[in-house]
Amino acid sequence: MSIDCCCGDNASVFIVTLKTSGRRFAVEPGETVLEAAQRAGIALPYSCRAGVCGSCKATLLEGECAYPRNPPLALSGSSPAKHAVLLCQAVPLGDLLIEAREVTSVEDIARRQLRVTVVEKQQLAPEVIGLVLQPAAGEAGLNWLPGQYLDVLLEDGKRRPFSIASGPRADGAIELHVRHVAGGGFTSWVNDGLQIGDELRIEGPLGTFVPREDSERPMVFMAGGTGFAPVKAIVEHFLALGTRRPMRVYWGARSVADLYLRPLAERWAHEASNLRFQAVLSDPEQALATGLRVGLIHEAVLEDQPDLSGHDVYMSGPPAMIDAGRKLFLDADLPEDRLYYDSFDYAPDVLAQILAGRAGLSD
Repeated sequence: MSIDCCCGDNASVFIVTLKTSGRRFAVEPGETVLEAAQRAGIALPYSCRAGVCGSCKATLLEGECAYPRNPPLALSGSSPAKHAVLLCQAVPLGDLLIEAREVTSVEDIARRQLRVTVVEKQQLAPEVIGLVLQPAAGEAGLNWLPGQYLDVLLEDGKRRPFSIASGPRADGAIELHVRHVAGGGFTSWVNDGLQIGDELRIEGPLGTFVPREDSERPMVFMAGGTGFAPVKAIVEHFLALGTRRPMRVYWGARSVADLYLRPLAERWAHEASNLRFQAVLSDPEQALATGLRVGLIHEAVLEDQPDLSGHDVYMSGPPAMIDAGRKLFLDADLPEDRLYYDSFDYAPDVLAQILAGRAGLSD
């Protein structure tokens, strides 16, 4: 049912019902389904929050939605019969019945803002800076699940998302891997100007790219570039649990230098008999010179596991990699509800600028 709003503009509050659990929540005028769910304390999957990555895709069983903010690019190629909807951008036009995964493991973790101090800074790769942050004096430590991310809050009100490269630590430390983007104001400042002792303001935890422990299936992890950060956190979590589930970890990059923590991943494989690590380089000359596997990372995964029907797959990295992997892995019979991914290459406002530029070119 819809509830008339008393603000005088005939706007209505609509009700969304989740088919699997039967949970219901209200969506205020102009609010997206994801925003309303988060306000109600219900965790639905999401990542980029800009309609590009597809992490928040769900099935719309009843009702209609509009996309007044960003076009739902992640729905391109979706079968109309599936009535796919992007929860991070969908604004209801009436009451909805949707079928969506709920990530209840993150619901009890409070999202909050806090000040943090930079206590370590090191060059992990030519274009990657490793940071360790500590809660500033008087701030309580942040709680999160491995694989989640945080937003760095900038003075102009903008945000920059970064995956946390570890699980919670007893000392409260937060590890980040920051890739320097040419022309990127914040990452350039991190690279050239940020000093140990400087303070940042962050908000977190965010995201639903977290370990799923209610399974005994083999796991495949695929990371591209600094997408290794959340994969590292989740793999270390499963290793700490002592899981016996087979794990295959693939890390793709252009050059050897971009595999900035390769010795760590090789140590996992040496110490855990159920884990295999594969580095994949897209640069043929670099691969030939180093003896590493050459090619595209998602193709390497499928060469080793052409049938993914019995696996759980975690992937994290640039949007192009995520998009290619999603399509090919589903074609390899991986059930969509066993595919978990995180696409964090651009902040939402940067994505909005890119989309606006594309729209201008198409006019």
